[in-house]
Amino acid sequence: MSFKRSMKRRLKAGCAPAFFLGLVAYFSWNATQGAHGLRSYSDQLHLLARAEDGKAAAIAEQAAWTQRVSGLRDRALDADTLDERSRAMLNLADPNDIVVPYGANNRLY
Repeated sequence: MSFKRSMKRRLKAGCAPAFFLGLVAYFSWNATQGAHGLRSYSDQLHLLARAEDGKAAAIAEQAAWTQRVSGLRDRALDADTLDERSRAMLNLADPNDIVVPYGANNRLY
């Protein structure tokens, strides 16, 4: 009976440390791999960096469009330049216009 009693005593003595070791292992795994752990935090930082890059690109595009729109105000708009650009972009000419063709490498603008 002494063998049984000593095994029982050792089992009781090792039960609490094993339980706490398992508890520490569980929380350690969740701290690194869990939904709110270090890996998830790293993924969130990566997503934040991508969102900030997208925001910077959107702000730059907005600034470019603001610059383009500001050129269309009444005070800044030149009717002759607008007519010239619209004809060039649409490839149209008035029957009374003199058209001088340029080569592909000799563009005016």
